[in-house]
Amino acid sequence: MQCFPGLVLALSSLLGALALLQLSLYLRVPSRYGKHEERLCRPRGRLPARCAWFLQELPSFLVPALLLALRSPPRLEPLGCRLLCCLFCWHYFYRTFIYPFFTRGRPFPLQLLFFGMLFCIYNGFLQGYYLIYCAEYPNDWCTDIRFTSGLLLFLLGMGINIHSDLLLRQLRKPGEVTYKIPQGGLFTYVSGANYFGEIVEWFGFAIATWSLPAFAFAFFTLCCIGPRAYHHHRYYLKTFTDYPKSRKALIPFVF
Repeated sequence: MQCFPGLVLALSSLLGALALLQLSLYLRVPSRYGKHEERLCRPRGRLPARCAWFLQELPSFLVPALLLALRSPPRLEPLGCRLLCCLFCWHYFYRTFIYPFFTRGRPFPLQLLFFGMLFCIYNGFLQGYYLIYCAEYPNDWCTDIRFTSGLLLFLLGMGINIHSDLLLRQLRKPGEVTYKIPQGGLFTYVSGANYFGEIVEWFGFAIATWSLPAFAFAFFTLCCIGPRAYHHHRYYLKTFTDYPKSRKALIPFVF
């Protein structure tokens, strides 16, 4: 396999178009799972949350690993390129092999699981293919301001995301399915602290890679989970009379 810049451009452009489609579909009406499922028609088939999250996120880890295995000889030079690929795989190692076994979410609709897996295959291929077969970085890229600032944003966002997930898990005892008001951490300021962390994380990755595929993915993340944070915020305001009115939906002090 070799690098085809036209393929990277086409897949990145399609990802951007899918982001806009996602935004148009779910800005007014939330996707049907979790706390928003009861207000809409229930899907027929569902899987336990732990199994569903594992299956959905697994392709994003396996596809880049497979692309690297198929590369002969293996190519991840210079150091900056190796680090960037590790960042992507590190996130999805956590999301695949750690996060699912601690989540206490409700059963996941099979339809959404199917589309989620398709997206993870698609995006895993795009990001992995670009970094392993196409990306060219100078030897000192890991000292470039774009890499260092993007890396800091990535680590900050991942830290916020993991910490926020921990706070959400602590709201429920094993077996509970009721929703409660999140407290602590960035939830003091926003209703979607976990989503805010993931958005920061992927925009940091985009800056660190300085590539069209990564920016397209960051934009997709914003269009995908940004509206969900907004609907979560509205849900909390309508459900809990004591919900803090000062909290924003996604961005502290702004939205």
